[in-house]
Formats: sequence, structure tokens, C-alpha cells
Amino acid sequence: MLDLDLDARIRAVRGTFSDITLVLDVVKLESEIEELEHEAAAPDLWDSPENAQKVTSALSHKQASIKRIQSVESRLNDLDVLIELVEAEGDEGAAEEARAELAAIEQVVSELEVQTLLSGEYDPNAAVMTIRSGAGGVDAADFAEMLMRMYLRWAEKHEYSVTVLDISYAEEAGIKSATLQLDAPYAFGTLSVEAGTHRLVRMSPFNSAGKRQTSFAAVEVVPLIEQADSIEIPESEIRVDVFRSSGPGGQSVNTTDSAVRITHLPTGIVVSCQNEKSQLQNRAAAMRVLQSRLLLQQREEEAAKKKELAGVITASWGDQMRSYVLAPYQMVKDLRTEYEVNNPQAVFDGDIDGFIAAGIRWRSMQHK
Repeated sequence: MLDLDLDARIRAVRGTFSDITLVLDVVKLESEIEELEHEAAAPDLWDSPENAQKVTSALSHKQASIKRIQSVESRLNDLDVLIELVEAEGDEGAAEEARAELAAIEQVVSELEVQTLLSGEYDPNAAVMTIRSGAGGVDAADFAEMLMRMYLRWAEKHEYSVTVLDISYAEEAGIKSATLQLDAPYAFGTLSVEAGTHRLVRMSPFNSAGKRQTSFAAVEVVPLIEQADSIEIPESEIRVDVFRSSGPGGQSVNTTDSAVRITHLPTGIVVSCQNEKSQLQNRAAAMRVLQSRLLLQQREEEAAKKKELAGVITASWGDQMRSYVLAPYQMVKDLRTEYEVNNPQAVFDGDIDGFIAAGIRWRSMQHK
């Protein structure tokens, strides 16, 4: 008879999972889903596309959360059956399957546990992420594009909706900046720990001498504010410029002046959008991002003590939060949490969940 010796781990993961279901309030979640399903079934739902989008998005997010919880519950029950089979038949193959499944369940429960730490005012909101190249010339522009791809791949792995609102391409390679909108459950709370200055150290592919180059990129993350919370911006306080969308190297990809750049004159905040086909749609999207940034700034000024909000958009060059080292050794390390991995390629391919989880736990400890 095989001795799996998994009892302690199973009890621990069941205990953690039980605490999670209490914190997430599954009964309340199911009630909210029922209400949203009723709203979504209304025949006049799409009379207001904005409200319809809000209802269907909220329903999708809550259904995803409950599905994840139900999946863990089902997998734990199936694991009990598998372990009974192993103990009865002594099948080593089934024993390995049980160990692997328990490890996978522990990982999912750990991710759910991290979600319970997201209790900030804006944590459940969608996120707007802006990536900007910093010091380092062409290498920095290339690094900014690597980071953009990293976040796009991360969203793709999780099947999250992501929209590229704006890209400004650099002349030789890479990007000057990019703005992404990520619409997923707790997108802002999850990604806000990615805000700050990222540093890349590598043998530069743009340097004929092949010298080691250090370059920087800044990541800013703000919550996308619901329309009901938005603030009024007088037309006299903004300047609107229209231009043609462009591709890499300045190549035009749109023959009409549909891209929109809005400058908020009192603060100097600039927002661009060239994702939509019409100038009107791009202006509406850019205004929404501008309102989000202004409201967040306003809340920070009103409540400076809320460090979680002030901190997420600060990306000063002296505040490096993560290093990506490709030479002379391979390592990615978060300087706040000390979390590190020795596979930079996997990280750039979107495998950043470990960094995000460590960041959320670290932030939670800072605010206790």
C-alpha cells in the first residue's frame, strides 16, 4: 500500500479555501449574479449601450469568480476520490497524479487568497496601464516594447480583455510609450503593484561594441473610473489635437485624422487614443482615461494618507522596483519583495503571477 502522506496539506488547503469563501461571501456573490442576469435579460438593455456594457461586464466578472470557486470545490472532492483509489489499489501512476493535482489546487487557492487582500476603493475596477521608455536610448524604447508584450501575453494567458488605446513608436526600434486598458476582475488591484520603474541590464543588440547596457522604463497604472464617478472637465481647460494614427517608424496606418490627443491645461496631463476608427470614439475614450487620472489625482490630494493610491502612480527614476538581468547572468528580481526567478524569458512571455502575488502580499503587510 502506498503512503501518500498528503493529509496535512489537504487539511491546510481546505482550511484556507474555507476562509476565502467566507471573505468573498459566495452567497452574496450568487445573489448579485442573479440580479445582474435579470438586468441582462431586459429587452431594453441595449437602449443604453454604456449601461449594457457595464451590466454585461460586471456579470462576466462575477460569473468568472464563482466559476473559479466552484472549480476548486469540485477538484478537492475529485482529489478525495482519487486518493481513496490510490490507497485501495496502490497505483503509483495515480499517486503521482494526486500529488500533481494537489499542487495545482494549492496554486489556485493561493491566487484566490491573494484576491482577498484586494480591498482598496478602486481595486475591483478595470485598469489603464501606461508604459514609457526612460533613460537608455534605443535600448530603453526596445525594453518598453518588451514590457508591453509581457503584459499583453499575461492578459492573453488569463483570457482577460485588453485594448491597446495608444502607441507612440520610437524611430529606430521599440516604443516611446503605450497605453493599455485591461478589463478583468480586480484588474487595477492586481496590476497596481506593477507600477514603478523597471530596469533592464543586457548586452545591447543596438551597440556594435556589444557592451552591457542598462536601460529603464516606467509603468503607471490607474483605475478606470466608472462614468458615475467621473468629474466634469470644462472645455476651456483642455486642448484637443487630431492626427493620423501611425505604425512603426512613423509609417501611417490611417488615412484620416482620427487619432486624438487631449491635453489638460491646468495639470499638463496628456492622453492619446488612436485605437478606435472614428475621431469621436477616440475622443470619448481619451476623455474617460483623462477623467480617471484627474479623479485619482483629486482623491490623492484629498486623502494623502492613502498610500496605496499615491504609490501606484509614482514612477521616479530613483525608485527602481524590479530588475531584469540578462547579462552576465539570468535573473529577474523584485527589489521590494525580494521575489526572484532565474528565467527572464518566461517572465517576458507573461509569466508574472508570482511577482504580482508577492507584490500584493508585500503591500498588504506595509499597510498593516
